[in-house]
Amino acid sequence: MGTEQEITRSAVERALGEFRSLGRTAFLRKYGFDKARKYFVRDPATGNLADSKAIVAAAHGYEFPALGPLNPRALSEKENAVAGWLGALGFEVATVGSDWSEEEVRLTVADYFDMLRLEAERRPYVKAEHNRALRERLRSRSKSAVELKHQNTSAVLNELDLPYIPGYRPRGNYQQLLRDEVRRYISDNPEVINAIRDGFTTAPEQPSDLADFEKILIEIPRRAARRSVQRRSMPRKFDFAQQDARNRALGRLGERWVVQYERERLKRAGRADLSESVEWISDTQGDGAGFDVRSHEPDGSEIFIEVKTTNRGEFSPFLLSPNELERSRELGSKFRLYRVFEFFIRPRLFIIPGPIDAHVTLEPSEYRARLGPPG
Repeated sequence: MGTEQEITRSAVERALGEFRSLGRTAFLRKYGFDKARKYFVRDPATGNLADSKAIVAAAHGYEFPALGPLNPRALSEKENAVAGWLGALGFEVATVGSDWSEEEVRLTVADYFDMLRLEAERRPYVKAEHNRALRERLRSRSKSAVELKHQNTSAVLNELDLPYIPGYRPRGNYQQLLRDEVRRYISDNPEVINAIRDGFTTAPEQPSDLADFEKILIEIPRRAARRSVQRRSMPRKFDFAQQDARNRALGRLGERWVVQYERERLKRAGRADLSESVEWISDTQGDGAGFDVRSHEPDGSEIFIEVKTTNRGEFSPFLLSPNELERSRELGSKFRLYRVFEFFIRPRLFIIPGPIDAHVTLEPSEYRARLGPPG
């Protein structure tokens, strides 16, 4: 029987005390171990997690000073055994990567909505601090695991056509439990959702400038196939695409910003003469043209731009009128749809060229009804 199996609880507690004192990075460096990938031991003094094999190696040195700590090679391929020894001594051993419990998912979703509300209210917060504080309440989750769960939460919200935190890009393949908890939170906390709704559908007090011009334009985002989501229980008031479309103040600010963007783009292309001819059509002629801005390419050819603006992320859906769709087909290669997103944070855009239905999936959203029998 190896001496590592004769280590006492007291020796492990002393190793955990050293881990607390040095910090994880210095402790692992001292004993020559990489970060644990699977098993952690919970420090009963703090509730925090420590790398199980490194703790056992250090504990061996406390238990057998003449022999000293174990080196990584001595514990190679012994992860399961180390977990068993620590468990036999009464320590809680946590496994990274196991399915999240209902309590963990509940805490994570609540934390996400706390941050989302701060986003909507345009109040500063630090994601890393939320991550750290949340991990202290979870059983065994790494920083990256929590970030992934927050990205999963963004995916659920995006599939429900609700705002999500821009810094957590939606990622699918999530637990059904997570989706259920998000829907439960929405149903149980209407005041929070209303505050988020109000924040994300409010036009900024000041039009955004063109700071970091080179970073404004991005490629058309690519995303995985959308899940089929039942929305029967979702109240109509949570239709953010409708609210974006009806928010005339936000729409006009977005159009004005695109006019400024186009003028700057042409100036930077050496066509200051063309920049002066950029016209805000929906302002000078009204909304019936099927596009909002007339501009040019640097070679002088005309382009016609429809602007869709949102305070939400790049994957947020938008509404399209039959007239706008038809104009995109008529104008063909001269048509552009500028999707402006995260407008009150740091506006960016991507451009959908030509007929819109060549690049997007169109879903029916409403019907015109007349009295009388069908047929």
